[in-house]
Amino acid sequence: MRAAHGLCAALALLLLPAGGRALRDGECEVCVTFLGRFYQSLKDNGVEFTPASIEKELLKSCKEAKGKENRLCYYVGATSDAATKIINEVSKPMSHHIPVEKICEKLKKKDSQICELKYDQHIDLSTADLRKLRVKELRRILDEWGEACKGCAEKGDFIRRIHELMPKYAPRAHGARADL
Repeated sequence: MRAAHGLCAALALLLLPAGGRALRDGECEVCVTFLGRFYQSLKDNGVEFTPASIEKELLKSCKEAKGKENRLCYYVGATSDAATKIINEVSKPMSHHIPVEKICEKLKKKDSQICELKYDQHIDLSTADLRKLRVKELRRILDEWGEACKGCAEKGDFIRRIHELMPKYAPRAHGARADL
């Protein structure tokens, strides 16, 4: 009888995760999204799933990454200015088709900053009152569009620039706005 209890206890310990836990919803948002999109692009482009080819493609993808995704690439070591290099923690499991959630879970154990990255909230230009936004948020809108506001000194200058570029970058929002 004691042997049966001991066997049950040993089996329970084996089945329980060892110190780790699964990611919660919204946790590692940037990691899961970026690596998920990266994995899908590898499949779509017919890239060979070897660690070396995945590393090469990841370095290419990271050159084009901006914002929080670029920061993720920096933490993983896929940028030229990165201090650490744990890129093999992505390429090796991905070559075995391990789900990106599990890869991000393992990356979190190596560097917790990876899962602290969150995307900035998107501003709905069709309903947002630009006059109530901070200059930092107005700048971010222009940055997302790949535009700059040279010579802008005041908030009104940024708002004017956004209104000028809105038909090009956000035509639906431009059409929905009544304040123009």
